[in-house]
Formats: sequence, C-alpha cells, structure tokens
Amino acid sequence: MAKVYLVGAGPGDEELLTIKALKCIQKADVILYDRLINKEILKHAKQGCDLIYCGKLPNYHTMKQETINHFLLKYAKSGKVVTRLKGGDPFVFGRGGEEAEALATHQIPFEIVPGITSGIAASAYAGIPVTHRGISGSVAFVTGHRRNDAEEEVKWESLAKGIDTLVIYMGIGNLPYIKDKLIKYGKAPKTPVAVIHWGTTDEQITITDSLENIENRVKQSAIKNPSIIVVGEVVSIRDQLNWFEKDLKRHSQGEVLSI
Repeated sequence: MAKVYLVGAGPGDEELLTIKALKCIQKADVILYDRLINKEILKHAKQGCDLIYCGKLPNYHTMKQETINHFLLKYAKSGKVVTRLKGGDPFVFGRGGEEAEALATHQIPFEIVPGITSGIAASAYAGIPVTHRGISGSVAFVTGHRRNDAEEEVKWESLAKGIDTLVIYMGIGNLPYIKDKLIKYGKAPKTPVAVIHWGTTDEQITITDSLENIENRVKQSAIKNPSIIVVGEVVSIRDQLNWFEKDLKRHSQGEVLSI
C-alpha cells in the first residue's frame, strides 16, 4: 500500500540512525534524500530501490521544495512506498511540515519518523550539554537565516535576555549579524560560544571563544557550513566533557578504542 515516510536520518553518525528509520529505508521503493545525510545509510536500501538526490546547498537549491513535493505525490500515487530522508529531524528546520501538508492536502497516507537533531547531537559530541543544572535551565533552537525588521528585533531581544542556551542552525553566513544583535540586546560580550563543524562525524571540528571574538575565530579557522553555533555558559564546561574529539585524536594516533 502506498505510503510516504518523512524520516529523520540523524546528525551524521550512522549509528545514531533509529531502528524505525532503518526499517523505513529497508522497505522503501523510492528514497528521496538530502545532502547532509550520511550516504552510508543508503546501503540498507533494498535492491531496485530508486534513489533520488534532493540536496541543497546554502543559496543554491538542487531541487526546489515544490519539486520535491511533486515527486512525493507522484510516486505515492503510483503505489510506491516512499521514504523521504532528511538530515537530523524532519520537523526541526527540515521543512517536513511543508511536505506533510502537501501529502495531507492530497490525502496521501504518511508517517513522521523523528530523528536526532544536530543541535542536540553535535553539542553532545562536542562535550556541551544544552541544559545543565545550575547553568542552563532553558534552550532555544534558532535558525541563522533571519530577516532584519521591527518584529525580528523583538525576537532577538527575547532570545538575548530570556534564554540561557541558544543553538543556532545555518548561522555561519550570518554570524556578524547574530553576534551584533545578541550583544545589542544584552548578551554579555564574554559569553562563551562554540561552533561545531560536521558534528558527530570523523570530520568534526569545534572552536570556542567569546561572543565578541567568535566571528574572527571562525574566519581564521575557515569553518563553513554545515555547522552548529552554541551560545551560553554551558560551553564553558566543554573542556571537561570533551569526549568525542579526544577519542578521535587517540584513534588517529593508533590507540584501540573500546565500546
């Protein structure tokens, strides 16, 4: 029976794929997948499954959202089981809601399969808990693509003054703007900030600095997307909890790691 599964493929580490997501990959007749998924998980697709790349780069869309919606409807109406694979979680800055709306409008059966979002996973792999007793009792997930108008000013003021930890997606290109808005509305210039590039993968790189200096550090490091930005005092305990990158370093030096 035709059905569409909107599936979160997790943040990059293949082993963070959920069992339910794996089953959706294995039974799909068609898989539409994004750029940021770990391509290794596609090896679990059954023989004869059609694999369709829908990847998007910043400021460049390989396939427009309307086209993706069209393919979801087209294959489902032809009786196929369709799995739409998205990096992280489909409902966290993944446009999964738009795709679900399109399916619902055309009365196509669908199911949402949550995934581990990179804002939590990349932070954890960098040794940064997004909440921590005595340090952070609130966290907000924010898109780095922000417009500049009066309504947006109110939102930045609320974020700067009312939230302990900010986890910012897709914010590297807008980092000067983000930094200026947070400092303007009361976030201390010395607030610790981390930028985590390719979190949870063997290519993970994390840099830390103060809010006022992080822009320069990013330029010096030439870090680009995909990256997560974490703003808050929780970043200050990274040195103590930095387990993953220490394991990567030991592994590169030839030490055997136990699981």
